Amino acid sequence: MDVLLEARGVVNRFGRQTVHRGLDMSVYRGEVFGIVGGSGSGKTVLLRTILGLRRPNAGSVRFLGQELSGMSAAQRFQLKGHYGVTFQQGALFSALTVRENVQLPMIEHLRLTPRGLEELALLKVQLVGLPADTAGKYPAQLSGGMVKRAALARALALDPALLLLDEPTSGLDPIGAAAFDELLIYLHHELMLTVVMITHDLDSLFRTCNRVGVIVDGRMISDTLEGMMQNPHPWIRAYFRGERARARQRPTHGA
Repeated sequence: MDVLLEARGVVNRFGRQTVHRGLDMSVYRGEVFGIVGGSGSGKTVLLRTILGLRRPNAGSVRFLGQELSGMSAAQRFQLKGHYGVTFQQGALFSALTVRENVQLPMIEHLRLTPRGLEELALLKVQLVGLPADTAGKYPAQLSGGMVKRAALARALALDPALLLLDEPTSGLDPIGAAAFDELLIYLHHELMLTVVMITHDLDSLFRTCNRVGVIVDGRMISDTLEGMMQNPHPWIRAYFRGERARARQRPTHGA
């Protein structure tokens, strides 16, 4: 299988605290790969390492066959155009409209006319299921679910090879979270996206992911969801087969 993103032997330390102790990860082209782990396991640190925002103390990260740590600033800028990322709270610029937020990566990486920018931004807004008039609104005028979708539109601005999502359904009610998951499934299929998703949402994992990577003891264990259900590691067993996991399989009252 074609490996799009790969981490080998990644070590991340903060003073005397070692977060990652030789973490390995492979993400294959075209899959949805979920990342889970307990509080303090280093999920966000790993995301920053993948994005090249943090250089690991040891080990390597390769994206599209290129080693991140050895890149020049110009090479990193060019590679930046091949991935899109959303952060937990959306991270939209509050002083810009949704249209202007979505246009930022386009202005940075593409040479388009003002009309081209306008049309492409509107296309991305509608692609994520937002009404066309949302493009002219500011983030403060949007609901939480709409902010998530606007951030996704910006992440898709450059038709990325890799989409990185940090807790995409966090803060959404169950109906909104399920709707976002369905949107992600649709986009993954239609755009042939490769997705890496950090989440704590078991329902999202089971709805969207082909494989899951669990960060435990400073390393990553990767498997299918079926494989994770059989894994004997105490944390993995508690997460995938504990009370919270069993609750998602119970029929609701009156069903």
